[in-house]
Amino acid sequence: MPITFVVIIRSFISFFALLIMVRLMGKQQVAQLTFFDYIVGITIGSIAATLSVQVNENSFATLSGMVTWSILAIILAVLGMHNTKLRKVVDGEATVVVKDGKILEENLKKVRIPIEELISELRTQGVFSMGDVEYALFEPGGKISIQKKSDKQPLTPSDMKIPVQYDGLPKTLILDGTVQYEELKSLGLSKAWLHHQLDKQNIREFAEVSLAQLDTKGNLYVDLQGDKPFFIIPANS
Repeated sequence: MPITFVVIIRSFISFFALLIMVRLMGKQQVAQLTFFDYIVGITIGSIAATLSVQVNENSFATLSGMVTWSILAIILAVLGMHNTKLRKVVDGEATVVVKDGKILEENLKKVRIPIEELISELRTQGVFSMGDVEYALFEPGGKISIQKKSDKQPLTPSDMKIPVQYDGLPKTLILDGTVQYEELKSLGLSKAWLHHQLDKQNIREFAEVSLAQLDTKGNLYVDLQGDKPFFIIPANS
C-alpha cells in the first residue's frame, strides 16, 4: 500500500479519535485552561500527530496512549470537582497580588510575574492607577481578576435607584440571508411579520440581509450585505 494512502488513513483515524477525546474532556479544557490542561492538550495533540504521520509506529499502541492520556485527564477533572485539595494540587489556586492598593511582592515572586507585567495587565482592564485597586488576584488560568475600590467603581442604575428594563439575549431571525424559522417560531412570529418589518426600510428580499436580531425591547437590528448601512427598526410600532 502506498505510504501516502497509509498516512491519509491514519490521519482520518487520528482526527476523529482526537475529536472524540476533546468532546469527552469537555469545554472547560479550553474555557478554563490551566497550565496543566495546556500541557495535557499539547501532549495529546502530539500523540495524535504521531499517529497520523509516523507510519513506523504501531497505530494501535499510539492510539492507546492518546486514549490513556485523555482518560486520565477526565478522571482528574471529575475527581477535582468533588475534592478541593486535589483540585488545588492539579490546577493551583488564585493568588492575591494586590491588596488595598499595595503590591504584594512576595506573592508576585511565587507566581513569577514582574511588576511591569502586572501593571500592563491592569491597564488592559482599564486600571491605570494601582491606588484604585482593592484586590487583584492571579487566577490558575493565568488571568488577573481585579476588584476596584468602591469609590472608583462606575455608578450603576441600581446605585441610583433607577428601574431598568430586563435586557436578555437577542434572537437571531436572519443569518447570512437565511431566515431562522425555529427562532421565529419560538417567539410566536411569522415570516409575514418579518417581511413587514423589513418593508419599513424598503428591504424586499431576505437575501439582502446579513444579520437580523430582535432584542427583548422589541428593536430589530438589521445589517445588510456588503457595505450597505444597518438599521434598528422599532418592531413594536
